[in-house]
Amino acid sequence: MSVLLNKQIEKIKRMVLAQGALVEQALHRAVQAVEHRDADLARQVVDRDAQIDLAEVDIEEECLATLALHQPVAHDLRFIVSVLKINSELERIGDLASNVASQCLALCELSLINLRPFGLPEMASQAQRMVKQALDALVEVDPDKANEVRRMDDLVDDRHREVYAIVERYVREDIDKMPQLMRVQNTARQIERIADHAVNIAKNVIYLAKGEIVRHRRARAKVAQGHG
Repeated sequence: MSVLLNKQIEKIKRMVLAQGALVEQALHRAVQAVEHRDADLARQVVDRDAQIDLAEVDIEEECLATLALHQPVAHDLRFIVSVLKINSELERIGDLASNVASQCLALCELSLINLRPFGLPEMASQAQRMVKQALDALVEVDPDKANEVRRMDDLVDDRHREVYAIVERYVREDIDKMPQLMRVQNTARQIERIADHAVNIAKNVIYLAKGEIVRHRRARAKVAQGHG
């Protein structure tokens, strides 16, 4: 690796980690806003989403400039390709954190309901752990940590289904609470999608580490069986 390319890759690493920190902070604040019915904190998350959007553009431009000027190959090329995809996933997580904050703002306009039975903080904490673990896996280029993120996703999916079941039961018991319950259901959906994006980051780390594309593995297996 040339000295200039090495410096450029280190710069991109720092940019991605800074973006990851912004996204983690946004997610944490959004969840805190929902848990504590804090409209001011929710507005902060929504207002700062533009910072994450701009950072995404900066990282993409840096990656494209590196491809054009240095023409990396092998592992360096995989790194740039992986970062381009991970950068997009982080931006989407930032958007979803903003969506969670928006649901909080809507809830704050409605009469208070008890959120404890839905377990949103626990579900969100698991999603936050997944994002952090995926970023740690990226830093360390650790496929084992990345695979652990994929396993962690099952817990979020299970909790998401439980929230839907609780919402359905509560709607039958008190139809007047429908607006609040729909906001709770939407919040759970946003958190579940955040976890999915963390899994996508993990899959890109596996590609970076092994050069192996693990997306759509089941679909490829089905196609292979169909042609067998």
